[in-house]
Amino acid sequence: MKTNPRYLTDVLMTPLAPAIWGSTYIVTTSFLPAGYPLTVAMLRALPAGLLLLLLVRKLPFGIWWGRAFILGALNFSFFWAMLFVSAYRLPGGVAATVGAVQPLIVIALSRLFLGKPVRPLAVLAGLAGMAGVGLLVLTPKAALDPVGIAAGLAGAVSMAFGTVLTRRWAPPVSNLTFTAWQLTAGGILLVPIALFLEPALPALSAANIAGIAYLGLIGAAFTYLLWFRGLSRIEPSAAASLGFLSPVVATLLGWLALGQSLAPAQVAGFAMVLAGVWLSQRATMPVRPIRPAASPQPANRPA
Repeated sequence: MKTNPRYLTDVLMTPLAPAIWGSTYIVTTSFLPAGYPLTVAMLRALPAGLLLLLLVRKLPFGIWWGRAFILGALNFSFFWAMLFVSAYRLPGGVAATVGAVQPLIVIALSRLFLGKPVRPLAVLAGLAGMAGVGLLVLTPKAALDPVGIAAGLAGAVSMAFGTVLTRRWAPPVSNLTFTAWQLTAGGILLVPIALFLEPALPALSAANIAGIAYLGLIGAAFTYLLWFRGLSRIEPSAAASLGFLSPVVATLLGWLALGQSLAPAQVAGFAMVLAGVWLSQRATMPVRPIRPAASPQPANRPA
């Protein structure tokens, strides 16, 4: 049996999205004004979505208006809102560990909505990745807050539903157009939330503008184009496990750029996360049979 080379290409490209998302923390803390998470989320989604809409020049039609807003809410608006609530009420390590349950939720939802079998190896991969994230980011003094944990779980469920429904509702348009629809819808839904729950932004510096531009163009438009492309081609549970790479990249950037130390437990966490990602891809990787070589024709056939 041989592995499909197109599938390998998709598996190698899709991880770029969660890897780049891992840079969100350092960009947010280093370049953006503090205290405006929902406004920043809106500025991250809406301008990028509108820019992509200008490129594709195609609006949703029929049932896709509703689906675009449902997916925009699940993948962006509600997910980011719950993510910020969780991040504010929980230490970063606890929030990341709670969010790491998402691949296991995707496995269950894929069974319910897509009819995918529950593979024990994929479940083991999800547990290994979650344990690795815990070793990577948890600290002994981590405190638990019920509201923060509930928000973290709600965000994980939201993103898991978005992942599965994105695969179920295969759009009749390109991935670029599909990304534009979802980003724009998610940004529109965030506008009233940001206006009512947060004060107006102060005057933005050049660093602030650069940070928002990075999060919008690279951290949203480019990465979600790769992400939705991957979801259309590889198993949702395999794609969801790639999200483990975000805390890995965030920790590495903290070590390289901010001079943070790495403990032996974190190194073990790195190994467990990578093992979980590898196991998940292995469990869902399609194979193609090797065609037998054509039998040689006899040199002299009877007339």
